Amino acid sequence: MTVSLRGGFEQQDGCMLFRFTGQLDAYSDKQFLAFVGDHLTSTPQPLVIDLSRIDFIDSSGLGVLVQLAKLCNGQGLQFLVVGNARVVQTVKLVRLEEFLHLQPDLDTALGSLAA
Repeated sequence: MTVSLRGGFEQQDGCMLFRFTGQLDAYSDKQFLAFVGDHLTSTPQPLVIDLSRIDFIDSSGLGVLVQLAKLCNGQGLQFLVVGNARVVQTVKLVRLEEFLHLQPDLDTALGSLAA
């Protein structure tokens, strides 16, 4: 991870939960993707990306989210993104909220996994 982006990972409620703090941008997108990729297991599980503590996201950050969503879709895995107001605004600006399965909060995201 970079100075501008910090991440954490945990198994929770039958999913892989990734939490990030800082900035998801052109300076951190490759590290973001590598961090998530390093934790993917051979056992397919839904991915939840918690960006509720992200201060800034740009088009590069959106690009890596789209890559992950495509990877999950190709493997038949559920993929959910939790965002704060800033993330939600950016995602909605480019009309990716449905593709990224944008969730208002972590509880809602985890609750929708069982559905």
